[in-house]
Amino acid sequence: MATLSDANRLVIKIGSALLVDRDTGALRADWLKSLAEDVAWLKGAGKDIVLVSSGSIALGRGVLGLGNADLALDQSQAAAAVGQIRLAGAYEEALKPHGITTAQVLVTLEDSANRRRYLNSRATLAQLLSLGALPIVNENDTVATDEIRYGDNDRLAAQIALTVGADHLILLSDVDGFYSANPQNDASAKRFETIDEITPQIEAMAGEGTSGLSKGGMITKLLAAKTATGGGCAMAITEGSTLNPLRALSNGANATWFTAKGTPQLARKGWIASMKPQGQLQVDAGAEAALLKGKSLLPAGLAGVTGQFDRGDPVEIIAAQGHKLGQGLSAYSSDEARAIRGKHSSEFETILGYSGRSVIIHRDDMAL
Repeated sequence: MATLSDANRLVIKIGSALLVDRDTGALRADWLKSLAEDVAWLKGAGKDIVLVSSGSIALGRGVLGLGNADLALDQSQAAAAVGQIRLAGAYEEALKPHGITTAQVLVTLEDSANRRRYLNSRATLAQLLSLGALPIVNENDTVATDEIRYGDNDRLAAQIALTVGADHLILLSDVDGFYSANPQNDASAKRFETIDEITPQIEAMAGEGTSGLSKGGMITKLLAAKTATGGGCAMAITEGSTLNPLRALSNGANATWFTAKGTPQLARKGWIASMKPQGQLQVDAGAEAALLKGKSLLPAGLAGVTGQFDRGDPVEIIAAQGHKLGQGLSAYSSDEARAIRGKHSSEFETILGYSGRSVIIHRDDMAL
């Protein structure tokens, strides 16, 4: 069974009901303070942390006096606009005493469905983590419509876990795990300690959530688990309303752990290798040697570009002798790749009109 101690990079999802008091619509400041203590403890242990936080609509509706009734789309977006700034400020205030720099990242479904946007999001999150910042991700409810919404932050958290290559995803919920039936309605319901495979029988046991502030039920959590574990990321569902919920989980609090299939790195490389290539990048002998040592592909090592492709498209990597080395996601379009072939990154701005990225395929976006 996975534990927090063996995690290197965690994504932690926080539901609205944990952050916002349902009756008053006010922020649960003491709980958020305790969560900040947990985050500081985990970061102090050398772990990368990303938060996926609900709460902007719940906070905003209280400020605007919209009550707990279902909101129309424009009301939800207005509440999100008011709530987002308050939510970001609350996180900053709670984490600042621990010397943690916070960053707000707002996304929509389009940002993961569109490969170019996905690469941009991934690069931004990776840079924030490398600089020691704490990304706080939320769906951009001020602009998202039903067609471009995740619809719940459980699945968003799973997608973010894959985007950043996390090995653990923690869903802080209003229940302490996955049960064979709804424990509020069935006294005989049993909690699962570990689920190695999400079978049709497991799916049939899923019920709906009971919180008046959150929309996610067990069905969405199972969907999140499928996404996360398929990408090599273990996932836990645990009770989050207690103070210091991550410490509690580390100390053996009730939870259900879903077993990861492989590692994030292997899952990602398998996904890249399975794509249909849109073009080819031929490399010189020096670049080939560097790639085989685990390096990224630099434009300086490009010997040729074949086909028409856009940024983010999969392309084959061809050795100087003509055999296929592997496949990767190009950071440049085919036209741009041709323009910077054999060039140093210091020349990119003059050639392209913008500075661009130093690599044409990052090693994390490559399967050899």
